[in-house]
Amino acid sequence: MLAASAAALPVLLAVSGCRSSDAFTGPDPLAGPPSPAPDVLTLQSVIAAEQGLIRLYQAAIGSSTRAAVRKHGLEAMLTQHQSHLGQLRSRLILPSPAPSASASPAATASATPAGVSIAQLRAAERASAASLLLRLATVQPGLAQLFASIAASDATHAMVLGG
Repeated sequence: MLAASAAALPVLLAVSGCRSSDAFTGPDPLAGPPSPAPDVLTLQSVIAAEQGLIRLYQAAIGSSTRAAVRKHGLEAMLTQHQSHLGQLRSRLILPSPAPSASASPAATASATPAGVSIAQLRAAERASAASLLLRLATVQPGLAQLFASIAASDATHAMVLGG
C-alpha cells in the first residue's frame, strides 16, 4: 500500500499542476549554512567599530596623564562605549557560536594603538557618529533606534573632546 501511495504521488502532483520541486521547498541541506542576513552583517560591522573605539580609549587612558584623563572624562566615555558594545552584542543572534569577542591579552595588546591623542579620539567619535547615521535607513527600526542612540552619544563625546 505504501508503494502504491509513493507511486501515485507524481501523478497527483501532475494533476494538481504542482511539480515535485514545489512540494519540497526550503533550504538545501547540502548547500551549507545560509549567508547571514544584511542586518547581521551590519551589526557585526558596528560591533567591530565599537571595539575599535574601546581600544582607542584604552590606549588614550594608558598614555595620558591622570589630569588629562579626568579633565576630558575619558573613563566615563570608555564605560559608555563598553555599555554600547554590550547592547550591540545582545542584538546579535547567530545560528552557531560566534568567535569569542574577548581576545587573548597578546592579541589585544598588538591591536591596541599606542599614544592616542584627544584629537584622534574626537575624530574617531565623529566618524563613528557619521557612519551610524548613514546606516539608519538600511536596518530594521529597533536596530536603527539603537544606532541613533549610539550616534548621539558619539557626537556628544566629540563635542566634549573639543569639537
